[in-house]
Amino acid sequence: MARAAPKLITGRVRVHRDGFGFLIPDHPVAGLEGDIFLPPDAAAKAMHGDHAAVKIVRFGRDGRAEGEIARILEHANTAVVGTFRLKRKGMWVEPHDARIQQWIRIPDGLATPKGAAGPYRIAARPVEVSSPEELEGMIVHAEVIEFPKHGSAPVGRVVEILGHPDDFGVDVEITIRKFRIPHRFPPEALDQAQSIPLTVDAAGRRDFRGLDIVTIDGETARDFDDAVWVERLPNGNFALQVHIADVSHYVRPGSPIDREAALRGTSVYFPDRAVPMLPLELSTEICSLKPKADRLVLSALLEIDHGGDIVSQEFCRGVIHSAERMTYTSVHAILEGDTSLRHRYAPLVTRFELMRELALILNRKRTRRGSIDFDMPEPLIEFDETGEMTGLRRAPRNIAHRIIEEFMLAANEAVARHITGAGPGMVYRIHEEPDPKKVIEFEELAAQFGVTLGIASKGRRRTPADFRVTPRHYQRLISKIEGSPSERILSYLMLRSLRQARYSAENVGHFALASDCYCHFTSPIRRYPDLLVHRALAAIFDGAPPPYTPGELARHAEQSSVTERTAAEAERELVEWKKVKFMAGRVGDEFPGVILSVTKYGFFVELEEFFVEGLVPIDTLPGDRCGYHENSRRIVGARTRRQFAAGDRVTVRLDKVDGVEKKLQFSVVMEERKKGKH
Repeated sequence: MARAAPKLITGRVRVHRDGFGFLIPDHPVAGLEGDIFLPPDAAAKAMHGDHAAVKIVRFGRDGRAEGEIARILEHANTAVVGTFRLKRKGMWVEPHDARIQQWIRIPDGLATPKGAAGPYRIAARPVEVSSPEELEGMIVHAEVIEFPKHGSAPVGRVVEILGHPDDFGVDVEITIRKFRIPHRFPPEALDQAQSIPLTVDAAGRRDFRGLDIVTIDGETARDFDDAVWVERLPNGNFALQVHIADVSHYVRPGSPIDREAALRGTSVYFPDRAVPMLPLELSTEICSLKPKADRLVLSALLEIDHGGDIVSQEFCRGVIHSAERMTYTSVHAILEGDTSLRHRYAPLVTRFELMRELALILNRKRTRRGSIDFDMPEPLIEFDETGEMTGLRRAPRNIAHRIIEEFMLAANEAVARHITGAGPGMVYRIHEEPDPKKVIEFEELAAQFGVTLGIASKGRRRTPADFRVTPRHYQRLISKIEGSPSERILSYLMLRSLRQARYSAENVGHFALASDCYCHFTSPIRRYPDLLVHRALAAIFDGAPPPYTPGELARHAEQSSVTERTAAEAERELVEWKKVKFMAGRVGDEFPGVILSVTKYGFFVELEEFFVEGLVPIDTLPGDRCGYHENSRRIVGARTRRQFAAGDRVTVRLDKVDGVEKKLQFSVVMEERKKGKH
C-alpha cells in the first residue's frame, strides 16, 4: 500500500556543490526519516537557501523521500558575490558559494555599477574601470533582478566591484556579503550619530570619577564596554564595582540608530577588522570607556563575602573617569611580578591583587555549584605590517582574562535576578539541558578513552531517560581529564554534546553556568540584547512601565539569536579561509597532529602547531585495505589490524588544498606514525 504523504512540504533548500540538494522541512513530517532528497534536475529549479514547497514523488524502503520543487516561497539570494566572467555567450557572475549552482547572467549595460565607468571602491581604494573587459576575473557583487524559472539562468546587475581575489581585504568583503551582514549605516543613522555631543552631562548621576577605575581588554580592542574597581571593606568583604557603558542614554528605542542596531544584533569580529553594531561615533568614542575621559555608565555595585556570595547589591546610573586602559598582558605581568610594570602602575598594583583574590573566590563558588569551565584553545591569526597572514598560534589566556570573566559573570547574574524580581520582563541568556541522544553519543565515544560522565546505572540496559545530566557531571569529567593526552579531544566532544546558548524572553536557566537566572548586561556596545537589558534596568530606576511587551521581547530574542549565529558562522568561515590560504604554500610538508573524529570515509586530524584541521580519506591509507568499525568508531586495517581512533597522534602530509570548499586533505606518513593509546 502506498504511503500517504502531505501534498506539499515547506522548508529550506540546501544544495550540494555536486548539484543535488535536500529540503530541510520547516516542521517534522510524520513517516518521514531525515530530509527530502532533491536530484540535480529538481535542485536546479531553486537556489541554495531558498524557502520552497516540495512535492514528494517517491519513498525509499528506509523511510527517506525524494521530491521535486513545486514553487519557491521566498528567494534567499537577492544578491550574489562572485567572480566576473566574460564568455562568448555574454557576461556572467560565477557565485563564490559553490552551493549556488547557477551563474548570474549580466545583460549589456549592467556590468558596471550604475551602468557607467568608475571610479569605484575596490578593496578600499578608488579604481577606474572603463569597460567590462577590465572586470574579467574580479570579484563583484551582483543584485539578482530575475530569478531562475524552468531551468533558466538568473539575471542580475553588478552593484559593487570588490577587487581581485588576492587583494588584501577582499576575503572579508566577500564574507560580509555572502552572509548578508549589514555593513553600511543608513544616512539617517549616521546623521544621528554625528549630532550626538562629545561632552557628557553627569547631572543626576552617582559620581565615581574620584576612583581609580580601569578597563582591562585585549591589545587590539577599540571599544571598551566595561570598567572595574575592587576594594576591601572594613568587615573584610569585597566591594566590586562593574561599570558598563550607558549606551541606552544615547540610543533611544525606535531611533534610526536603534533600528539599525536591532537589525545587526551584534558586532562581527574578523581577524583584521570589525563590522560594528553601532556607528563609530558611539562605539569607539562617546560610549567607549576611554581612559582619562568622563563617560556615562550603568553601574552594578556588589558586596561579596569570602564565600563568593553577594550579600548586598545596588544598581544605578553613574559617571566615571577611567584611570588607565589596561591590557590582559600588562595586568598578568604585574601580578607575575614584572618590576618595571609594577613601578609604572604602582598606585594600581594593590587593586589588581585584590581583583585576583576576588576572581579566584568567585571561580571557586561557581565550581562548587557545578559550573562548567571549558578551557578550549582558540587560534590567534598573526599578520605582518602589510596585513599578510604570517602564522597561527594558540591565543593566550591568563589570570587577567579570568578576572574580567568572573566579574562580568557576577554582574550579569546579579542584574538578571534584580530585573526578574522587579518584573518588567527582559531578554535572558539561556542554555538548555543537553539532548539525551547527544549525551548517549558522547558516552559511547568517551568509553573509547576509558572515561564516562557517570550518569547511568551499570548492569542493565540503558535508555535515553537514564542520560539526564547535570552540569556537575561535565565538571567532574573535565577535572578528571585535565592535563591528560585526551583532554583536548574529549573537551571538543563534550562541547559537541551540548546545546547552543541563545536568547529568550522565557527564563529556563543556563545549564553550562549552573545558573537559574542569567542575562547579558556587560557588552551593550556590541550586543543588542545587552541594550534591551539596560532599558529594563532603566525602567526600574525611573518607576516607568516595562519598555517592551512579552511579544516584542520574544521577537528581539529570536532576532538576536539568529544574528549571533550568523556572525559566528561568518567569523568561523573567514578564519578557516585564512587558514587554508596560509597552508596553500605548504603542500607536501609534514606535520604532527591528533585525530579529532573518525568516520566511514576517513578521519579528521588537527595539526598541533597551527590549530588547522583537515581530512585523511580512508582510501589514501597505504599498505592495507582499511574499513570503518562503527561499534568502536575506529578505522582498522584488514591485514595489519592497524587502527586509527580519535585521540591518536599521527604524522600527516598535506596533499591538497581546496580553496573553494576551504578544506585541506592530508595523508598519513606511516613510517613516522606516533602510536596513541589504542
